[in-house]
Amino acid sequence: QVQLVESGGDLVQPGGSLRLSCAASGFTFSNYDMNWYRQAPGKQRELVAQITSYGTTNYVEAVKGRFTISRDNAKNTVYLQMNSLKSDDTAVYYCNARLVLRRYWGQGTQVTVSS
Repeated sequence: QVQLVESGGDLVQPGGSLRLSCAASGFTFSNYDMNWYRQAPGKQRELVAQITSYGTTNYVEAVKGRFTISRDNAKNTVYLQMNSLKSDDTAVYYCNARLVLRRYWGQGTQVTVSS
C-alpha cells in the first residue's frame, strides 16, 4: 500500500522557518522524482520544488533562495526546508511522487504564515 505522510506544518510568524517532511512507503522511493506542491485558498495547486531521482533540484521562482528540497533515500523521506517565510507562503503543502505516468499524493500539511 502506497503512503505519503507529510508532517511539519504549523503557524509561524513572517520571517520564520519550518521544515516539512514526507515519509514514503509502499514503492521504491529512490526511483521516483519527488515534488512539493502547495495550494492556497482560492488558488490552483502549484509545484513549489522538485528533486529528481538523481538529486537534481528545481524551484518555482517565488521560493528560490528561501526553500531547499532534499531527500534521504535510506529513510524514504523528502524534506522541504522553508526559510524567510512570507504570508504568501500560506497554503496546504502536498508531497508528490512521480515516475513516468505514476503519481502518488500525500494528504497535505497546513502552513500558515501570520503575525
